[in-house]
Amino acid sequence: MIGISGMSGMAAMAPKKATGYTGAEMRAKTVDTVMGVGVSKWELDTPALCVDLDKLDQNLKTMKAKLASTGVATRPHAKTHKCPAIAKLQLASGAIGICTAKVSEAEALFVGGIDKILMTTSNVTANKIRRAMKIRKANKNFIQAVDYAPNARDLNDAAKEAGIVADVVIDVAVGTRSGVPAGEQALALAQLVDKLPNLKLRGMISYDGGAQHIKGFKTRAERSLKNYEPSVQTFEMMKKSGLNTEIFSGGGTGTYNIMTRVPGFTDLQVGSYIFMDAQYLEIGGESNEELYTDFVPSLTVMTTVLNTYFPGRLTTDAGAKALTLNKPDAIVIGEKGFSYNAGSDEFGSIRYEMATKTYTVGDTLELIVPHCDPAVNEYDQIYGTRKDKVEVVWPIAARGHSQ
Repeated sequence: MIGISGMSGMAAMAPKKATGYTGAEMRAKTVDTVMGVGVSKWELDTPALCVDLDKLDQNLKTMKAKLASTGVATRPHAKTHKCPAIAKLQLASGAIGICTAKVSEAEALFVGGIDKILMTTSNVTANKIRRAMKIRKANKNFIQAVDYAPNARDLNDAAKEAGIVADVVIDVAVGTRSGVPAGEQALALAQLVDKLPNLKLRGMISYDGGAQHIKGFKTRAERSLKNYEPSVQTFEMMKKSGLNTEIFSGGGTGTYNIMTRVPGFTDLQVGSYIFMDAQYLEIGGESNEELYTDFVPSLTVMTTVLNTYFPGRLTTDAGAKALTLNKPDAIVIGEKGFSYNAGSDEFGSIRYEMATKTYTVGDTLELIVPHCDPAVNEYDQIYGTRKDKVEVVWPIAARGHSQ
């Protein structure tokens, strides 16, 4: 049974009002209204972010089963859900750790009870380095990435000042977004880290973000493995040099069953597999080139119809602030010919020629989001539902933590 996490930060209420409620009763009533435990998801105030707990559990089990015979583990990326409760479910399902993108995410997850954290973005400013070292001092399982020699020296100095030895991995570039270039430059950085007295080299990470959404499984596999060849060569160079290569991490939801073919690869930084979204559905999978069916869409946004005056059009309360401006458009569950536009800040606009029913103001629609990561970041909590009833409400503790 999934436990219910308490909500924090509720404003203090006046002790006694004309309603007859005491302050405590009013607070309890407010908390119950906000949480919505036991109510139908169709009755929630909208926009509301929901996750189907049965489908979430199915996705966790599917990933575990598909990797069982490969020797490759998961180290899921929390930038997808930003939620300690979900991270705990992933660890309980066999994940060897959790990734974070930013130091503020790492702080929030650690406060939320997660200790096996690998931060995949390097900390380059003095303040972020201090924050990272504070986490490491309190958490021996914290690992951070580095991709520049001067940064490695800064990390070493900060670790010495904090009285610790900080664990690091070398971020090896695939493409040009981040990371040290593969080959000799990456090897030289790894050798430097290995010599610095207050740093401990744990291995390397190498993530090909551009490969995750290549359409067509065969094309995605061919291009991913080709792009990854320099990273594999770097890993072998590190290994032959006697460096610690216990971590060789990367990959994602789009390449989870491709990266298992890489020699020496240890773990996958999968994220979206737990939720899925419109972007992933269209890339196609190994068994279905048109639709990615390996994992089921568990994450949805509930939205309310606000306007039906105009033929072939509906206005909803889920615009860019509820769904973001990512493409492809949100998918209206239960309708095939609906075109959803979230271009307005507060309003969604639907165009259609045919509908399965006549919609009226106040009706609720359920949407598959364009891209789960930024959509989750728009909400303070996520409603966990089972058979359409709210069973649990989880705070999205790292929501807005982009530093």
